[in-house]
Amino acid sequence: MSKIMPPAHPFDTSYLRDADDGDKLKEECGVFGVVGVADASNFVALGLHALQHRGQEAGGIVSYDPTDGFQSARRFGYVRDNFTSQKIMETLPGELAIGHVRYSTSGNKGPTAIRDVQPFFGEFAMGGAAIAHNGNITNANALRRELIERGSIFQSSSDSECIIHLMARSLQRNIPERMEDALRRVEGAFSVVAMTRTKLIGVRDPLGVRPLVLGKVGDGWALSSETCALDIIGADFVREIEPGEMVVITDKGVESHFPFRRLEPRFCIFEHVYFSRPDSILGGRSVYETREAIGRELAKESPVEADLVCPVPDSGTPAAIGFSLQSGIPYAMGIIRNQYMGRTFIEPTEQIRNMGVRLKLNVNRALIKGKRVILVDDSVVRGTTSRKIKEMILDAGAKEVHFRIASPPTAWPCFYGVDTPQREKLLAATMSEEEMRDHLQVDSLKFISIDGLYRAVGETEGRNDECPQYCDACFTGDYPVRPADQIDKGFEMKPAAE
Repeated sequence: MSKIMPPAHPFDTSYLRDADDGDKLKEECGVFGVVGVADASNFVALGLHALQHRGQEAGGIVSYDPTDGFQSARRFGYVRDNFTSQKIMETLPGELAIGHVRYSTSGNKGPTAIRDVQPFFGEFAMGGAAIAHNGNITNANALRRELIERGSIFQSSSDSECIIHLMARSLQRNIPERMEDALRRVEGAFSVVAMTRTKLIGVRDPLGVRPLVLGKVGDGWALSSETCALDIIGADFVREIEPGEMVVITDKGVESHFPFRRLEPRFCIFEHVYFSRPDSILGGRSVYETREAIGRELAKESPVEADLVCPVPDSGTPAAIGFSLQSGIPYAMGIIRNQYMGRTFIEPTEQIRNMGVRLKLNVNRALIKGKRVILVDDSVVRGTTSRKIKEMILDAGAKEVHFRIASPPTAWPCFYGVDTPQREKLLAATMSEEEMRDHLQVDSLKFISIDGLYRAVGETEGRNDECPQYCDACFTGDYPVRPADQIDKGFEMKPAAE
């Protein structure tokens, strides 16, 4: 039996991630910025806390104060364990600050290095600037090679650092113009929050793959990945930053322009399914209501006789409620999540490693015994967690287990800011729905159709195959931006005729 090494630092729960969360797509990153309020970094810390679901490995804040200049703090672990410290927050004075919570989607896939934690900072001839990026640059390897050949020295393994180096080499007059110049060289997905000494800047890529919203807080302004983070600081949601838009916010207000060629937007549909918090608003729609609608569509498309509808917590809950309401089958909490599963208090031996799912979830045995159970989950990626949950349900005495999945089969990796397993490790890449049912050994397994998902997000006619309304590459293999770096590594895209 191989020895399991203890965590590299107290917040490293990667041994559990491999055993359990490795079967979920990872929530890219979260960005937040505030200008025009006293102690802006405190507001940023609260915003990052609300965005913690988008990245749990590490976080960072950069602030600016005319007396102290730019100050930064970057830490491993949760926001609550770091940026609630008065000692740390006193080092981040000023009325302007930005922050980032991170899950590694590019660069190092091993233990996070502190140099990879954003925001990144650069000192230019016209002053300093910091940048926080949600998304993924699909031509980062080519850009990095070119920049290194021209003398750039990289400090991190993150694709986002390319933006800072491109800005440094730009010949434009000011930092916002240099950022425009840099982002025109970048391919892929980017929602960026940046700051200079006097400006808060927000930019979305022309396809608008990742979210970014604008809020008003007192006399100041806020930029955030999601509206739920505006709520926590008492900010009013003003509007979404539009795809391809750049906003520059100063004490004079918000200036907006569109520096990129206009394209048909392709927002990530998986934000609706899983990534975003259910209390956020996306595209004018409540995420919670969309997920409930997904459950209703599932019940219409794939009905089954059963006694209980149970969510796989927590991401399957709204869809399970929708399934129950549509089908008339009672909703029940058949699986209970341990809300306090975080840092381990014991060395992760092989025995503990194998307990991965049970450390997080427990079956409500009295409720399940003798029942035909419908389990509603948001996705099936590798299938390892689904099998363990099914075994737990059967061990508790369930008569039948039926899986209903609130997204189509995940058959392709994402290259736009989501940490996805290689294609051969995705269950749906190598198996049909019936083969997956046999593999998971359940009584039935049904996924929502791609058209059903589109109907649930408000597209009543379903998916427009000629010009899809969303980025759904993880389901269809239809990539809106060619993943150049991955193709160079041998990734084969789906033939256009397929």
